[in-house]
Amino acid sequence: MDALDAKYPFFATAREAVADAAVSLPELVAADAPAVERARERVERALMDGTVASESGAFPAESEYDAQAELLSYPIARILVSLLDSQPAIEKYAAAEAATAIDRIREDLATDDELRSMSTPTVSLDDVLAEFDLADAVRPESPRPSAGTAGGTAATGAGSGTGSARDPEHYWIAVGPYLRLTSPSWGESWRLVNRALADGEVRVSREELLDALEAAVEDRVREGLPFELATGEGIAAELESGVADLKRLLSERTYAGPVDVVAPDLFPPCMRNLIEKAERGTDLSPPESFALMAFLVGIGMSPDEVVAFCADTSLDAEGIRYQTEYLSDDRGSQYPPPTCETLANYGICHNEEDHMQVAADPLTYYERRVTEADEVTDWREENATAAEAESE
Repeated sequence: MDALDAKYPFFATAREAVADAAVSLPELVAADAPAVERARERVERALMDGTVASESGAFPAESEYDAQAELLSYPIARILVSLLDSQPAIEKYAAAEAATAIDRIREDLATDDELRSMSTPTVSLDDVLAEFDLADAVRPESPRPSAGTAGGTAATGAGSGTGSARDPEHYWIAVGPYLRLTSPSWGESWRLVNRALADGEVRVSREELLDALEAAVEDRVREGLPFELATGEGIAAELESGVADLKRLLSERTYAGPVDVVAPDLFPPCMRNLIEKAERGTDLSPPESFALMAFLVGIGMSPDEVVAFCADTSLDAEGIRYQTEYLSDDRGSQYPPPTCETLANYGICHNEEDHMQVAADPLTYYERRVTEADEVTDWREENATAAEAESE
């Protein structure tokens, strides 16, 4: 077992490493080995903060756990999340594993070639594409011919705009994998009708390709969950106390209920920034869109109200409805929107006016502002009044 296996435990080589080690997971759990504690932390951070990275820091120097404990924590974490008996927990766990993995992949891709042999093993984009059987489905875009190119022919695989084969700006992905890994709910720009399409391939930016790969990781992590485990027997019995702790944390963390007032002027800075960005016609990234939708649903807005609220923005009505209906139903409502810490990791929250000292999440911040305000005007009332005036 090496550091790369621990870093990407869902890779085929990591699974093989676990099998080759012939380690007994029930024995590890019975002995409360370090991998078990790391697995508990892995699931807790996934459900609470949207990441599986240790609180001690970024991988590889993220904790006192060695590569073996880090790797073995992954299959144990999958058992733990299965025992929670909650589909939303599985979805949230898979999303957190994928988000953490794609952050690590970005760091690997940014590592200079000269440093690769001197530091923790890293993966290349080709490695990741091959892992998900996408090597033949994705190709880098060739640059436009330039005056300095002999015969006006560009070298295949060079990066658009940069001339670098290692870091091209755009790629072409086969339409089948594109449709499988992406969703129109991510925004209008992801709809096939709005993409450059040629010879059965869709043009995507480098960041969009990474978004699609994040979805591929999430699908793999979610695959096979939940396990069929008999409660109170074997490994399930050994993990019973850990599962109880996680369920208690979920119960404590569940948002008590919406403020039931929509006052945009009192929204947290991060949410106002996202709304203003969308009002300028700029597409929101999937994490930005999810954070905003989760917040609006969290304050008690219905899908129809969110669609109306975002009518004059870059957000697509159908995508809004898909996300908000998911977040509003029994599967999604038991989990609050991401915390300020998680939003900061995505570059969404910038801790304006040091507001993290006031509240650790957007909903709590908003609730306090509404409570402290002398007068609050509900957007829904204003919207209803405007609609009546137009109908007269």
